[in-house]
Amino acid sequence: MAIFDPLSRYVTPPVTPYRVIDIRGREVLALPTPEPPIETPVGRHVKREGQNLDQLAASYLGDPHAYWRIAEVNDAIVPDALAEETVIDIPAPTR
Repeated sequence: MAIFDPLSRYVTPPVTPYRVIDIRGREVLALPTPEPPIETPVGRHVKREGQNLDQLAASYLGDPHAYWRIAEVNDAIVPDALAEETVIDIPAPTR
């Protein structure tokens, strides 16, 4: 049984969950942060009001769940960091 979507950043190379104790004292599984993929921008997009990364990922990359790739190519640690940006880089549709 696959744990991650085949296009997830956690698939290649595979990551191994490890156990940590959360703030409430519970043992939970955590994932190490994978090395960011090498993404090369192939264009830029001028955002319109109301557009978000999953919409742009669906349009440009063919997968709304690939929003993290747009964040990566723009050196954003979290996608919300691009919320106020008006011009963002777009990666190639395939890696």
